Amino acid sequence: MVAITSVGESAQPAPTTARHGMQGGRRRKLALFRYVVFTIFGIFFALPLLALVRFSLEGARLGTWSLKAWQQIVSYPGLLSAVEITLELAVITSVVMLVLLVPTMIWIRLRVQWFSRAFEFLCLLPLTIPAIVLVVGLAPVYNKIRHYELSALQLFWAYVILSLPYAYRALASGLNAMDVPTLSEAARSLGASWFTVITRVIAPNMGQAILNAVVLTSALVLGEFTIAYLLLYTNLQVALYAISRNTPNAAVVFSTSAAALLFAFVLLLIVSYVGRRRRGQG
Repeated sequence: MVAITSVGESAQPAPTTARHGMQGGRRRKLALFRYVVFTIFGIFFALPLLALVRFSLEGARLGTWSLKAWQQIVSYPGLLSAVEITLELAVITSVVMLVLLVPTMIWIRLRVQWFSRAFEFLCLLPLTIPAIVLVVGLAPVYNKIRHYELSALQLFWAYVILSLPYAYRALASGLNAMDVPTLSEAARSLGASWFTVITRVIAPNMGQAILNAVVLTSALVLGEFTIAYLLLYTNLQVALYAISRNTPNAAVVFSTSAAALLFAFVLLLIVSYVGRRRRGQG
């Protein structure tokens, strides 16, 4: 009887081991599937970009390489000011967007949750409005602003509207991942004010969501062309378009497109890296 019991006891872990083996096999297959899919999509997006860079480096003779097209871009007189204005617009738009959305979304989640659906609809509404229609509505306002000789930085009002849907979704995911009422009640029970609850309790726990919202907003500002061009303001995309339009060299056209993509990619990569590093140190 003792021998039979010991054999039975030693045979019990077998199903558990088999289950763990099946789960490990599924995880390996899922990881392999992800690598294959990411590789395919990476090649799909990388090949056109590599071809763009290759044509931008093409020399006057076939089979030769030259940086002349890139040198023409760098020497363009209005490019530096356009880059400065675009970077300032990205910073201002991100700050205004966070100041407007973060406290409002937290307050709605804590006090007036019944209004969350209506607020979500208002934030997502710009997705249904084409940029050209938005320009038609904003043109009279910006025509009056021009009388005060204000710079292209005034475009941030339009860019905040455009970035609302993307920033709202990023911030909403951060709020949904935490128990906001419990955190606020705990802080309030310790004597914290509502300002302290929002700025020092809930907002720091939304670090990743805030970073995602800033990256999406900055990407929108860096790539925006229609509104700035139709309202007769010069940002980075408008300046690059002017460079490609005023030169007959096809390599310059390719180089301006590649420069816009590389500039946006590098800047967003830096913003993401700095934000993640500060969060890790905190």
